[in-house]
Amino acid sequence: MPLRKRKAQLKTRAGKAAVSGYAAMDARLPVSELARQLLRKAFPDHWSFLLGEIALYSFVVLLLTGVYLTLFFDPSMMESVYTGSYAPLQGVRMTQAYTTTLAISFDVRGGLLIRQIHHWAALVFVAAIAVHLLRIFFTGAFRRPREANWVVGVTLFVLALLEGFAGYSLPDDLLSGTGLRTAATIVGSIPVVGTYVELFVFGGQFPGNDVIPRLYAVHILLVPGLIVALITVHLMLVVYLKHTHWAGQGKTNKNAVGPPAFPHFTAKTTGFLLMVFGVLALLGGLAQVNPVWNYGPYRADQVSGNAQPDWYVGFLEGGLRLMPPWETNIAGHTVMWNVFIPTLVLPGVVFTLLFLYPFFEQWVTGDRSEHHLCDRPRNRPTRTGLGVAAIVFYAVLLVAGGNDVVAFSFRVSIEVMTWILRIALIVAPLLAFALTKRLCLALQMRDRRRLTEGEETGQVTQSVNGDLAESHRALSPTARYRILMRDVPKPLELPAEGPVPRRRQLRIVLSGWYYRDLVELPATDEQRSRIAERTAPPEPVREPEDR
Repeated sequence: MPLRKRKAQLKTRAGKAAVSGYAAMDARLPVSELARQLLRKAFPDHWSFLLGEIALYSFVVLLLTGVYLTLFFDPSMMESVYTGSYAPLQGVRMTQAYTTTLAISFDVRGGLLIRQIHHWAALVFVAAIAVHLLRIFFTGAFRRPREANWVVGVTLFVLALLEGFAGYSLPDDLLSGTGLRTAATIVGSIPVVGTYVELFVFGGQFPGNDVIPRLYAVHILLVPGLIVALITVHLMLVVYLKHTHWAGQGKTNKNAVGPPAFPHFTAKTTGFLLMVFGVLALLGGLAQVNPVWNYGPYRADQVSGNAQPDWYVGFLEGGLRLMPPWETNIAGHTVMWNVFIPTLVLPGVVFTLLFLYPFFEQWVTGDRSEHHLCDRPRNRPTRTGLGVAAIVFYAVLLVAGGNDVVAFSFRVSIEVMTWILRIALIVAPLLAFALTKRLCLALQMRDRRRLTEGEETGQVTQSVNGDLAESHRALSPTARYRILMRDVPKPLELPAEGPVPRRRQLRIVLSGWYYRDLVELPATDEQRSRIAERTAPPEPVREPEDR
């Protein structure tokens, strides 16, 4: 009894301390207001919204495993003779970076498992961000008021690429050293200042003495700090602006529908977090990745015959291999266009287009109202075609990054394969755009047929005259609502009178190219008025005059 009474007293005291502590915090910080908003926030339950959570949770795994690896890794480029437990490399001179990588793999308890989980988490992190951005692009979730969040997301993607390359280069093995040799060539190709930048980054002529310690600082401090800050900004904007959602019964452009944050979303996302942890642990334990002991330490006069970069930087390698050998000699200085254009100009143009696309589409449409309903990709055929064309463009460059492997597999010369990929780099995206746009229009026609004829039942009947016909049933209200709820702007038209500035003429042409091709859906006047009401922005926004 005394023990039970003592436990009750401690429980009472703990409860009073928690209440008083919460009251003290609430008096100084907006705790109650924030908690009330977060707990009542509605989260969509569609599977496509899990992509961002995969990126977030894989980054958590990266942080946890990275802290563990930091305890044992030494980024020094000072060389010594290896005397560790891996017998094939004993007596070989290598840097401390490579020595400690081998020690983590063979001597630290659980080190190889943690290192492989870390590597797999990095691959999943970059892939999840890329696919998440594609989901946002194809569904139009970048439109007002989420343009800033799109910019944050693209910046996160760029930082993830930089973080992955920095971590990939740290072991100082023959494979990562080959990647650094390519990076040095890329930096040196910058006109006028390239040589000086290379000397500064590497601490002298390649390979220098400072590049790995500097990449280590970038990898564990600078870029992770920026990523954490941007993820925080991204989540704050998501909470403030609310999620987008797919069209459905009760879902309009003026509300946010979904289960509340607590307890529904909290329970589901906690389970999903554990699933991501488990899958990454299984990959780290069962699927070998980056076996650095097979490559050996980096030597500037050697290169691995099987050197291939990770997939997220493979497009740079492909650009290098497809670019013709163009060089220009100016006043005794060589400008290496064959390196500068595919590795610096091309990525710069691509990411600039990504950053600016929401504002470009807003300018083309003249639509500056808020959008909270996701577009079905088929209802925006031009945008969808552009996205697929970009994916195909990237895929061709990625394949070109391993053109020697492809040529060997198909028993063709590398020269023939290179020319095939050069042609494909131009032709394949154009074909992908045209086919995707036609496919989207065909899907719109299918939706129109489903609205007019109903859903096919699969039952075939025969009339007394011998004619065969398939029976149909009416669409469910949910399916009909999803098809009819679309918000596609009409193309801009030339004014009837007066001169038109060239800038507005260009805008009208682009608007027609974007939105002229559209399959009209059968709907009554009452249905159209309801659709217009439910897709209307939360507050009317007056469009400023075009200058």
